[in-house]
Amino acid sequence: MPYKFSKLKRLKPAEVPLIRRDPVDPKARAVAEPIVEAIRTEGEPALRRYAEQFGEITPGAPLVLRRDVELLAAWQATSHEDQATLKRTAARIRAFARAQRATVTECTVPIPGGEAGHTVEPVEAAGCYAPGGRYPLPSTVLMTAITARVAGCKVVRVASPKPLPIILAAAYVAEADELIPVGGAHAIAALAYGAGAVGACDAVCGPGNMYVTAAKALVSGRVAIDMLAGPSECQVIADADASAKIVAHDLLAQSEHDPAAIPILITTSEPLAAAVDAEILTQLKTLSTAETAEAALENGYTVVVDDIDAAADMSDRLAVEHVEVMVKDPIALGKRLKHYGGLFVGEGAAEVLGDYGAGPNHTLPTGGTA
Repeated sequence: MPYKFSKLKRLKPAEVPLIRRDPVDPKARAVAEPIVEAIRTEGEPALRRYAEQFGEITPGAPLVLRRDVELLAAWQATSHEDQATLKRTAARIRAFARAQRATVTECTVPIPGGEAGHTVEPVEAAGCYAPGGRYPLPSTVLMTAITARVAGCKVVRVASPKPLPIILAAAYVAEADELIPVGGAHAIAALAYGAGAVGACDAVCGPGNMYVTAAKALVSGRVAIDMLAGPSECQVIADADASAKIVAHDLLAQSEHDPAAIPILITTSEPLAAAVDAEILTQLKTLSTAETAEAALENGYTVVVDDIDAAADMSDRLAVEHVEVMVKDPIALGKRLKHYGGLFVGEGAAEVLGDYGAGPNHTLPTGGTA
């Protein structure tokens, strides 16, 4: 297969664009708006109509898969190896979520005549969205549903289009009450407004495509949402001591997610930049997702800066979703950085570990909002 990729675009520091884009695509909003309105006004008939139109369910198929029936059956049919992986990952995510929850505490402040304060309570029902798309993402099911359960939500609903058995099994181990096997704007609207057997939620969270994002913007205010996230971003800060092979691995690991993903390399070394380009080209030749990754590489760039201080300043100015630090003293640089969704310190801290289950959540801000 011929490759168009030769090297990441080279930008001078002054040429680096801020990632400040409107997270809602106007064309996607125009498509999502009538869908959301149809679900709001018609309820279940509209949800069925769109789900059947997009091939998500067959006529008369259930819109709700229950924990004690379909999710349990999928879990029991899952291999022991996959069960162990799901349970191990769920335990890490649950432990991290519990630690986060413990940092949010009640408080009281003395005032004349008494005291004022706040309490901390979960929303009653959480709607958790997990994309279908190119690859199943059981990790997203775990990170959204487990977090909602740890927060104390009484009802946890997951929506995911055309769910594979591993998605149903993930929903089971995450202790979701039910799964709605639909996606897109109609799924978000159903979680927000309710649709027959699908109950309305108080908050909707989770990543999705441009239509999901547009729908979340439309229902925001009716329900709480987590954020309006755009295409994924991975930025590596590296110096001459970094491994070009590892840098290339990590940039490609994010690029293969989505043709709209944005890989960025900020380095103090021109030789390293050239070596990373050569490694990317080599690795593309054996990458099964090379077509998607190569499209994403067109969005990315490399910028060579004078020193680590300049790299840190540029990183904080861009405020991207994922930042990896591969320099001589990664701890010191990591402590200096302020603006990022997730920080991965050192060559051993691959961004994919955060994506798939080290514990911290992978639902993160994008588009310069970190």
